Amino acid sequence: MSASAIALFSSGRRHGNTGRLIDTIAAEADVEVVDLAPLAIAPYDYEHSNRDDDFEPLMRRVLDHQSIVFATPVYWYGPNGPMKIFLDRVCDLLDLPALKPEGRRLREKTAYVVSTSIYPDAPAPFVEMFRDTFDYLGMRYGGIAHLDCRDGYDADAAAPVAAEMVARLAAGSADSS
Repeated sequence: MSASAIALFSSGRRHGNTGRLIDTIAAEADVEVVDLAPLAIAPYDYEHSNRDDDFEPLMRRVLDHQSIVFATPVYWYGPNGPMKIFLDRVCDLLDLPALKPEGRRLREKTAYVVSTSIYPDAPAPFVEMFRDTFDYLGMRYGGIAHLDCRDGYDADAAAPVAAEMVARLAAGSADSS
């Protein structure tokens, strides 16, 4: 049986602050973590000449889950580069007639964000970018788990943040069953 949620993880360090936080969440919840780093996902292309990369197969996996977690550190008030490229590529599901039915399936999903930064809270532009994207796609926003890592990763501080996200994911799973 597949996991009830999928986490799309993107960071410069797999086992850095964000990686440790999403792994803590995944260990407590039924979450499949997919690292975007080893995947070949080309930037959005108006001509759609990149359809042979890893984006469409990954999206088929993503769409098999009710809950989708986007895990990325905050980089200059936004997600890191590979996460932004992935989000831009979702346009393929809106542009290409053959993929539009898949794009409409996003309307049935709940999206969550897991982030780390040097701030006590995720910066408003970061959160708004995700919320506006989810709203545009017709997805429900399930919330954010953010950890202040100004002084490095603190497992004791991460525990309640992770527990809250685990509870949100469990509630989202119960709502969809």
